[in-house]
Amino acid sequence: MKRRLALGLIALLAALAVAAALAWPREEFIASASNADHAATAANIARGAYLARAGDCMACHTARGGVPYAGGRALDTPFGRLVAPNITPEPTTGIGNWTPDDFWRALHNGKSRDGRLLYPAFPYTAYTKVTRPDADALFAYLRSLPPVRQPNTPHALDFPYNQQLTLAGWRLLYFRPGVQQIDAARDARWNRGAYLVEGLGHCAACHSPRNRLGATGGTLGGGLIPTIGWYAPSLTSETEAGLGKWSEAHIVQLLGTGVAPGASATGPMAEVVAQSLQFLNRDDLGAMAVYLKSLPPAPAGERPAPAPALEQEMQAGAKLYGQHCAACHGEQGEGKGPYPALSGNRALTLAEPVNAIRVVLNGGFAPGTAGNPRPYGMPPFGHALQDAEVATLVTYLRASWGNAASPVSSADVNRYRSVPLD
Repeated sequence: MKRRLALGLIALLAALAVAAALAWPREEFIASASNADHAATAANIARGAYLARAGDCMACHTARGGVPYAGGRALDTPFGRLVAPNITPEPTTGIGNWTPDDFWRALHNGKSRDGRLLYPAFPYTAYTKVTRPDADALFAYLRSLPPVRQPNTPHALDFPYNQQLTLAGWRLLYFRPGVQQIDAARDARWNRGAYLVEGLGHCAACHSPRNRLGATGGTLGGGLIPTIGWYAPSLTSETEAGLGKWSEAHIVQLLGTGVAPGASATGPMAEVVAQSLQFLNRDDLGAMAVYLKSLPPAPAGERPAPAPALEQEMQAGAKLYGQHCAACHGEQGEGKGPYPALSGNRALTLAEPVNAIRVVLNGGFAPGTAGNPRPYGMPPFGHALQDAEVATLVTYLRASWGNAASPVSSADVNRYRSVPLD
């Protein structure tokens, strides 16, 4: 069955690739308004540095413990391993020989300097919305970095995903270049927020579901990130992380510091806050909040009634909760001081329980930020609890104090215990 599916996929992609190749080039080009836009001036470099923070560029283009922007960070996907390249201005292994136009084509059209099509792990499907002046400022900043000679590690993708023709077919289906358009019916703050969320911030890269070919519709409807074992919750659903009823001030607080009343950023989102969002000015954070609050709420839909947990399992879970959790989270899950309430906690009752499992196993830590320099955190319990105990505890949390979500199995816990944190 798997082989037939693969052969069918190859045939489909081959046909699409031929069509794409015949239709190529299908790209947009916008020239710089002036050479001054990408000149190595202090103003351009400072602006580019800010935009690079907004795009969280360093997170992907820096290996753990490596030189910033020198590449080497690997991303394991269902299609194989991709490795981010060196984007320092070193001429042989970096982008030292690139022109501003080359950089624009990569950002906007997903094409490298030599004409190769880039894989959308580099989120050009979102970055295509970036304006030419902002692209030029980003280029000026990257050219100001110290050049680092570090050869790029080749990707290790499975066939047929390692073929340029296959990628051309994918792009024909799922990629349309185009700068973010101003919505004349909305004010300047909303438009700025849309630009940051949909473009540089590329929020949909995590917070949207993906199909079998890795494409996302950009709906911000939530998505499992299987390669790192986390679920990015829906930003439109009130049962997940929908922000429509939040105050603008609390959204700004969460984005800028990692904590807000009743919420904190953990897992991959904590890294985004620590490395990117905390450095944005309040005007931009406010604009993002305005846009996120304006998103149409997802239809509630019918969620299947959760299977009830066994009484024996609930009793065992209550005992584990009393031993390990109640001192901070309260006897009835009401929360204490900086420690959040578990009663009515949407992060616990997601249909996909992976986040709750990961927090129990590995701890939950908000990022250390300028606005929250000494964050409270939850210690890991993976070393103290077996898979069955973690499953019992998470099942209890998901079914107590008014929470209503399906039980968790030992197999679920084991699956995510073995997934690396990064």
